[in-house]
Amino acid sequence: MIILALTGSIGMGKSTVAGMFAKAGIPVFDADAVVRQLQGPGGPLVERIERRFPATTKDGAVDREALAAAVLGDPEKLAALEAIVHPAVHHERTRFILAHGDAPALLFDIPLLFETGGAAAFDHVIVVSAPAEVQRKRVLARPGMTAKKLDAILERQLPDAEKRARADFVIETTGSLAETEAQVTHILACLGLGAGG
Repeated sequence: MIILALTGSIGMGKSTVAGMFAKAGIPVFDADAVVRQLQGPGGPLVERIERRFPATTKDGAVDREALAAAVLGDPEKLAALEAIVHPAVHHERTRFILAHGDAPALLFDIPLLFETGGAAAFDHVIVVSAPAEVQRKRVLARPGMTAKKLDAILERQLPDAEKRARADFVIETTGSLAETEAQVTHILACLGLGAGG
């Protein structure tokens, strides 16, 4: 089984690319989606997060805006939050691997792969990339996003150039969806996972 990591900064098109791998038959583990589920209504982490960060939950779910405001810019609080979230995500990841034990490859969508020192656990790392101006335009078009928020997020992320330098494969997302999909197909072929591979 080939274990792949998919990463890239915010607004680079990771979710779109992950969807293309899923469409090609590669099971995808979406770390962000798992966190949302763990922190969502009735999620197993809601109570622990509320105890550690009072007034950051609402209606039985984590209020992501309130939690972000509580921890952003405070390394100690961020570390405390990660100590709650990371082991739970790791547990879900193990369950995912066991559930797909017969797959030829698995893809893990991990936004902060390099930042958390997790790259060594994967056979190949795929970085999704786009020029900075394209990235800014995409992200600032999102509801509730501001330039200040984006800058705070980017500050925590490794620069795109550094991610590209560390990647085994880079997928450019500035072209059409068909061009992006062709790059995914090429990577699968390189790994012997293409049609009939």
